[in-house]
Amino acid sequence: MLRDRGKMKWQGMFMPEHMKGLREFDWDHKKKTKPELDEQQYELMEQTICEAMAENLDLCMTIFGSGDFHLLIGKVHYADRYKKELRVVDFHHEVHRVKIADLVDVKIR
Repeated sequence: MLRDRGKMKWQGMFMPEHMKGLREFDWDHKKKTKPELDEQQYELMEQTICEAMAENLDLCMTIFGSGDFHLLIGKVHYADRYKKELRVVDFHHEVHRVKIADLVDVKIR
């Protein structure tokens, strides 16, 4: 009777350094790159943020951070021009600091 151990029998073929390299290679392929925005897109996002702040509307923001895109929904509480960041309050009443350079897209919800 043949006893097949599946993947376990092939793990001995790789040295630990090779396994580490393969994991890093896989991790690097999963990372995404931030799209480059032009001036017109930044102006459109600024207008949307100003309109939402004036009328106290919820915003749906796409943020790029740590190699992936994140979605944040909430109201802009304060825009800090010196630190170039927004303070956003979500529906759990938690304050998030979002750097303007990390914004990819902003829409009124």
